[in-house]
Formats: sequence, C-alpha cells, structure tokens
Amino acid sequence: MEKGTDNEMHNTSVDQEVPPHLVLDGTHLTKMKRVDSMELESNHVKGMEQHKVITAAMTLKLAFQTIGVVYGDVGTSPLYVFSSTFPNGINPDHVHKDVLGALSLIIYTLTLIPLIKYVLIVLRANDRGEGGTFALYSLICRYAKVSLISSPNSEDRKLSGYQIDLPSKALKRSSRLKDLLEKSEIAKRLLLLLALLGTCMVIGDGVLTPAISVLSAVEGIKVQATHLSQNVIVIVSVIILVALFSLQRLGTDKVGILFAPCVLVWFLFIGIIGLYNIFHHDAGIFRAFNPKYMYLYFKVEKKEAWKSLGGVVLCITGTEAMFADLGHFSVKSIQIAFTSLVYPCLLLAYIGQAAYLLKYPEHVDEAFYKSIPSPVYWPQFVVAIIAAIIASQAMISATFSIIKQSMALGCFPRVKIIHTSTKHAGQIYIPEMNWLLMVICVVITVAFRNTDQIGNAYGICVVSVMLVTTSLLGIIFILIWKTHIMIVLAFLLIFGSVELFYLTSVLEKFTKGGWLPLCFAGVFLSVMVTWYYGSAGKYQYEVENKVSPDTFKDRVAMLSARLPGVGLICTQLPHGIPATFSHFINSVPAIHSVLVFVCVKHLPVNNVLEEERFLFRRVSTKECRTFRCVARYGYRDTLEENQKFEKLLFKSLAQFIESEATYFDQPSNSIKFQSIESTVIHIDGYKIPPLNQISSGSKNCDEAFNVEYELAILEKARNEGVIYIVGDSDVKASKGSSLPRKFLINCAFNFLHTNFRESVDALDIPYTKLLKVGTIQYI
Repeated sequence: MEKGTDNEMHNTSVDQEVPPHLVLDGTHLTKMKRVDSMELESNHVKGMEQHKVITAAMTLKLAFQTIGVVYGDVGTSPLYVFSSTFPNGINPDHVHKDVLGALSLIIYTLTLIPLIKYVLIVLRANDRGEGGTFALYSLICRYAKVSLISSPNSEDRKLSGYQIDLPSKALKRSSRLKDLLEKSEIAKRLLLLLALLGTCMVIGDGVLTPAISVLSAVEGIKVQATHLSQNVIVIVSVIILVALFSLQRLGTDKVGILFAPCVLVWFLFIGIIGLYNIFHHDAGIFRAFNPKYMYLYFKVEKKEAWKSLGGVVLCITGTEAMFADLGHFSVKSIQIAFTSLVYPCLLLAYIGQAAYLLKYPEHVDEAFYKSIPSPVYWPQFVVAIIAAIIASQAMISATFSIIKQSMALGCFPRVKIIHTSTKHAGQIYIPEMNWLLMVICVVITVAFRNTDQIGNAYGICVVSVMLVTTSLLGIIFILIWKTHIMIVLAFLLIFGSVELFYLTSVLEKFTKGGWLPLCFAGVFLSVMVTWYYGSAGKYQYEVENKVSPDTFKDRVAMLSARLPGVGLICTQLPHGIPATFSHFINSVPAIHSVLVFVCVKHLPVNNVLEEERFLFRRVSTKECRTFRCVARYGYRDTLEENQKFEKLLFKSLAQFIESEATYFDQPSNSIKFQSIESTVIHIDGYKIPPLNQISSGSKNCDEAFNVEYELAILEKARNEGVIYIVGDSDVKASKGSSLPRKFLINCAFNFLHTNFRESVDALDIPYTKLLKVGTIQYI
C-alpha cells in the first residue's frame, strides 16, 4: 500500500505545530513546523485494555467445547490409520516387527507433533488469541516491512497491537533477518506465497476431513452387515454430510455444546476398549515405546516401511485445527483438553489395536471395528458415526477462520461473515463457503467411494500445512521471540526433517489420489493470487489518478452551493483525494455541507480497539469542512453495521474537532449534540449565524470556528442526511497489456469482482443512502 505524503494539505491545515502566540487569521499561517494530525491523534489513544479475565470455570467450559469442535478430527483417526498403514496387509513373516514398528512410529509421531510442537510451542505463537497461517504471517509483517498486502504507516504502528523491543544481542540477529526480508522482493513474495499455500491446504483439509471421516465410520457396518453394497455406504455418507453442513448455521458455540458430550463418550470408549485389548490380547505391546522397533521396522521392510508412513501420518490429521481454531477458544482450554483426555485416549486406542493385530494380523483392513468386543459393537458403531460427523467440525471451523483472515488482508474475495456468538468474537459462519465445501465434499465421496485414495490425498494436506507452520514459526523465533540460534536450528532440524520425511512418502502416492489436494490448492491459490493482483492494480490506479491539491481547491472554489447533509466518499486511499471525487462533481456540480473521505484500512494486527479505530485530518481549510478519515481494522475485526459505523465515525470526528481546538488553544466547551431546526441558534451563549452566511473568506474566526460552532454545523449536516458515495468501477487491462494479463484482469478478476460481494455490503448501507459513481479503471 502507498506510504503516502500529505503534500495536498493546505497551509491552514491543522497538521502543523503552532506556537501559542500565533493566531489563525482564516487565510494564512506564518511558517511553522509540520506535524501530522493523524500522528498527533494516535499519540493520545488509550493503551490496550486488559483482556477480559477468563475464569477457571470458563476455561473448563471452553475446554469441554474444544472436544466437540477441535478434536473430532484427530480423535477419529483410529478408524483408518492401521488400514492405511498396511494397505496390502501385514507381512506374515514379520508380524511382530511390523506391528510394533508401526505402533512405535504412531506413538512418537503423536508425541512429537501434536503434543510437543503444537500444544507446547505453536499455540504460543498466537496473535492475541488468533491462530492459523495468516496469524503467523501477520505477526511477521508487523515486525518487518514485508507485507505486500498492507503497509502500516507510522500512526498505525502506534496501535496497541504493535510492540517495541529493547536492544539486545538477540535483537541484532533479529534486525539482520528483518533487513534481509525487507530488502528482498523475492523474499516478500515467497513469504506471501507460503502463507497463501498454507491457507489453501487448510481449506483442502476442510474438504477432505468430512469425506474420509464419515465414509470410514459408515463402512464399519459391513463388519456385521456384510450384504450391504458400497453404493448404500456412499448414499448414507452423503446424507450425513449434507446434514452436517446444514448444522453449521447454528454456530460453533451451539455446535460445540451439542457435539462435545458425544465426542467425550467417543474418547472414553476408544480408551477403555484400548485397555481391554491390551490386557486381553498382549500386554507386552508396551514394548513399542522403545524406539528401536522403528529402526527394526525400516531395516526389515525398507521401502514398504517408507511407503507406510503415508498411513502413519494420518494419526495426526486435524492437528492444525488446534491452532487454526484457536480464535474460537483459548490456549489453556485447548491444552487442557488435549493433555488430559485426547492424548492418553488416542495412545490407548492405537496400542489396543496393535495388541489385537499381533494376534489377528489378517484383520488389519478393519482393525478398529474387528477389535471391538461383540457386546459393545453396536453402541460403539453408533458413537463412531456421531464422532465422525463431528470430526468434520474441526476443519470446517478452521476453514471459516482462515478465510476470514485472508479476506481481511485482501487475499480473498469478499464473502458474508456471520458472528454466531456474543461471547467469543472468533466464532463465525460463512454461508457461501459452507455450501461450497459441502458440494465439493459430496462430489469427492461419490467419486472416490472408499477411504484409500482419499487417505492418500489427505496425507499431503496434513504434512504440507505443518511444513508451512514450521517455516513461518522459524522466522518468528528469530524475528520476534529473539530465540537463541541453536534452539531455532534444533527446532527446524527436528520438526522440519520429520515432516519432510513424511512428505516424501505421501507424495509417492500422487497418482493414487494424492493429486487431489494439489488441485484444490491450485484452484484456491489461483483465486487468491488473482484477487490480490487485481486489487493491487486497482489501488495503484487510485494512487496514480488521485486529484492534486490545487485541483481540489479550484474545484471547490468554483462551486456556488453546498448540498445539505454529509457526504462520505469511500476510497482506498489513506492519503490523497480519490478520482471518484472528480467524477462525482462532474456529474453533480456541488458537494455536501460536510465532506469526509473514508478509507477502510485492514492492518496485520489481530484487532483494533474501538477508541483506536478512526483517525482524522483536515483537507484544505477549515471553511471547506472537509475531512479525511481512516477507519482501521484488524483481520479478526468485522466492519460494524451501517448505523453503528456512522455513530462511531461521528463520535470520533467530534472528539477530533475538540482535541484539535485544545491543541490550538482555542476556546472549547464540551456540549451535547442537539437537533438544529432554526436558521439562527444559540449554544452556550454563542449566536450561530445561518450557515450560508459564512463565506470562505470570513475573518471572524474566533466566532465562526470555535468548537461549538463547528459541532453545530456537523450535527445539522448529519441530521439533514448522510450519503455514501462509492466508486462503481469496471476494471480493464490497460492498452498494450500482454494476453495473460488481459485474461487475468478482464476475465478472471472481473468474474470474481462481479460475482462476489462488494465492499459496501459489509457495512449494510441502505440503498436510499448509497450513491454509486461509475468509472472505468485501466490497470
């Protein structure tokens, strides 16, 4: 984004530091030092309020909800891990070595990745309670000027979300990395591409999770009802999936409360059945905790052992949901649920299945259901179906969260976001994406018909997202946490090498379904890159075609009248007069009594406090009654609906006028807004003449421009009506553009621009208050 200068400001702008003895004469100020009023205002913002204290009872309640929302996916992985690890059956000559080796891999994978990496490390890298790939990217962009989608100005960096570090040896290392990233355009683009790729893989995970979880659970019925065909299994799975996505409109909070008891029963069931299998079949299975069995497994099976890693990695499916769904809950709640319930129950489930397979290796294809004792088979089957349905919730919620982050940072077309909880800001529902995911998920289920190929695709999504998280976290270690370089290297070496090793295995299955997530990633990445490219081109057009200060003053001076009311001209520019203004006054040769250029700016921060939301400065002289407003939002924030947005804007504008008067030592008496019905009014002893009697050359500044008078003008204009003036642009590739660029802009971007929501939709502006100015932008 443009760094912007304030050259368009008139000499009489308040964006200057005035010695107490200097007096404003209405037309000229003596030479003075320049100070940006936005920067001045940002210095007076209150600090970050203390976050609401989460009590122990609330933490436990959230921990209970996470069971139903976050852990359904990883919790149902015992349904298909062993069958995916040994798709061709267990080698009858090496049953003990194969089973113990595979179990040892599962135990240490579960311990290393979900427990140590995510629960103990990654969750700490949250952006004020928000997790996911874009949260990591935003943290990096906040500490280094590497963002290609938003460039905070100096006043933005004074937000409570930014931090200042004291010099240290570690800080020097951080500074070197910071300089390296900031000076390299290639590094900036790779960083953004990495974040987008991770986001696309999470979306792909959100599509594949429901398909494999539900289908694998329903297939278990064939253990008792062998006469059922696969067509029936697929039809039942599709019905369940449609019902699942239909429930999403209830919201994460309600879905979590509804699903959590079911998943809790599921974890208790698989834990208890695991214990039963251990002591009933082979209590010596605990030998698998000895890592030597992993070595023996690879020594005996060699390439087959390496191929089996594609099945082993499925034991950590849904792990990324712990981080991506963090905005719905809290760090402690996720940690408590995993360490006290999820992790021990999963270990018992896998160990129990392995104990059963040592005795019945021929049942590996249906190891989960075959290992269930006959008296509890049907109750466990019913619970498995319910748990599989719920398993999908984790990645669906994570998909909603990460799409919202992408959209807020300008990398995804605008979609409708519905907040489903008044208590937890991160709990959202996106209707368009919900139904799109449902359609894709149903198509995959019908097309693949079994879990083998879906599992191959699933593994690529799981490992790819983890590698992206590891890479971004490595940068955060050095850049933000100032961690010792040896610890950083150890982290990257241990987790990076393990995940790369798994990736080599899952990529081997590319032709057996592994191509699917790469197709998803390619499609969503194309959408994101196209939207970013087109949006950046539109912004550059605005910068290059903004109205010059002299032109603005001349056009305003030529106007013979001011329209009643307030005109809010929506623009992408935090600095400068947009081209929309020229198009507007060419069609309507008049401007409103009060004019505000409004720029909604999304920053790489979690959220912006309400008192920090708006920054104002004047445009030209006071007589013009023209302001610039920058409304700042974090990627977790949602634009307020129209009435609340207006209320906050005018409240902040009034505070700006009062603080500005205090800064210039002008008389200022706080008053309450009141309706102005008569032509001549009196406020606190001041006689306010008719507005049309105030000329731009008035010398009576003490009376005409004191605070009470200006607030009265503002309130009168507000009561006369507020009109939003929005540019309705057609975007076309500029002349001489290459064919690929013409296709990208004229076809791909215009398709997204036309079929997705407009920026004004987020404010829910009534059509009676909306004025669109048609333009053509050649980019």
